[in-house]
Amino acid sequence: MTTRIVTRAALVGAGALALLGPLTATTAVAASDADRGSGSDRVLAAPYAVVPYETVNVRQGPASSTAEVGSVAANQPRGAYCWTRGETISDHGYTNDVWVKLVEGYVSAVYLKGNEYGDLPASATC
Repeated sequence: MTTRIVTRAALVGAGALALLGPLTATTAVAASDADRGSGSDRVLAAPYAVVPYETVNVRQGPASSTAEVGSVAANQPRGAYCWTRGETISDHGYTNDVWVKLVEGYVSAVYLKGNEYGDLPASATC
């Protein structure tokens, strides 16, 4: 009976990967096309997506004092892995110490659409 459960789980997982394959390929092409102007090709292969409501700086760590490693334009989705607590940021009437880890680095959740975690689940901690 255990073998059947494992086999079924493997088949379901393979089916999910088959469905995500074209989605991932499309996302990778779209990201590559969008980033050509900046000279970098990035694949957005992360479990979540976040969307900034304005252009936001991407930092090396969860604080504005860390090095700036890039930026994300307003309304451009980016792959995200998790969130963590860092420097408290106040802007546009919002105050939050949550930073979201992207493929490229960290952004303050103050600048992301959605809930206090940039629309990541509360359980998605780094």
